[in-house]
Amino acid sequence: MSKGGRLPRVHEHHPATVLPRSGGQFEHIPSPVCSDMSLYSFGLDPVSCHAWNKDRTQIAISPNNTEVHIYQKSGKEWTKIHELTQHSGRITGIDWAPISNRIVTCASDRNAYVWTLKDRVWKPTLVLLRINRAATCVKWSPLENKFALGSGARIISVCYFEKENDWWLSKHIKKPIRSTVLSLDWHPNNILLAAGSSDFQCRVFSGYIKDIEEKPGPTAWGSKMPFGEMLLEQGDDGGWVHSVCFSPSGNSLAWVSHSSTICVTDAANKKTVTQLKTEYLPLLAVLYLNETEIVAAGHDCCPYQFSYMGPDSLKYIGKIDLPKQNSKVNMSAMQHFRNLDKRATTENENTDLETLHQNSISQLCIVEGDRSKVTKFSSVGLDGDMVIWDFKH
Repeated sequence: MSKGGRLPRVHEHHPATVLPRSGGQFEHIPSPVCSDMSLYSFGLDPVSCHAWNKDRTQIAISPNNTEVHIYQKSGKEWTKIHELTQHSGRITGIDWAPISNRIVTCASDRNAYVWTLKDRVWKPTLVLLRINRAATCVKWSPLENKFALGSGARIISVCYFEKENDWWLSKHIKKPIRSTVLSLDWHPNNILLAAGSSDFQCRVFSGYIKDIEEKPGPTAWGSKMPFGEMLLEQGDDGGWVHSVCFSPSGNSLAWVSHSSTICVTDAANKKTVTQLKTEYLPLLAVLYLNETEIVAAGHDCCPYQFSYMGPDSLKYIGKIDLPKQNSKVNMSAMQHFRNLDKRATTENENTDLETLHQNSISQLCIVEGDRSKVTKFSSVGLDGDMVIWDFKH
């Protein structure tokens, strides 16, 4: 990384990837000219998770360690402006609330913090989680009055702020979860909560907290919704459920598992499950771009588009990527070893992948547009890169 925290980048109509040399200088390596995507490098450390602020001028990432780095966009460059260093274990989840501008983080140290910006300094508040295993994922609810946290303790903690004592409390959803909770997503109604876990199941629970919100009305998923009520349990295809995502309307739910499958269940059609087994490596992240179009990515290092038009109508559309030109020609020794490090390969495996990402994609996030019509989304991966993708509806 260059001095001052400035980051190399590739942007639209730029003919080369800019990569740092020792001493803070830069060299140009041939790369594709992309008119519909932008690639930014955050160094060699894997980016395990990321989150955007409301206007997408700042991004919070974790370089697979105990810290969260916040970068500010200035023109085509990103400059590191904050470091959040309260955790003592590896960061496993970050979410940035757009309205309240609060950041919630969780880590393998079994803790979660809610960060508030005061006088240009991020102040942490510890959350009372009451878990005895690592936290794995965290997600703000749409109204930002609570958040859900998954853990290796086979528990989902739904956390809310208690004004009387000025602290964050949690209520636990335990049964019938039998293994680590790997992913979470909130329904647009701020009540229902989807969870994927390593017991091969995708579930939908009620996250209704009567102390802070009004009693919810009936939905397509169910009408009785006391806290912890399970409204869906699907799975048994032999793979950990890595990621879950509600559609913009909340009437369907998509998930991806380690068995290289993508599934969609439709609450408006008797919760019918449609499954598509792909020929690709396992998918780790899934995101709705509108009510029918879905993007998923994982160990194949590039996003794939799927379309869901109703029960038994889940189709693979295509790959969202441009072939990456081979950058082996005129490559410096330093860049050669950087690429080996990014791909975690050996000297004998020195050919670049024909994708922008050079290692597994770990997370997808919305960058532009709302949930009903996403026009740009971002991906981060184990290669330390972040790519912003344009999507034309």
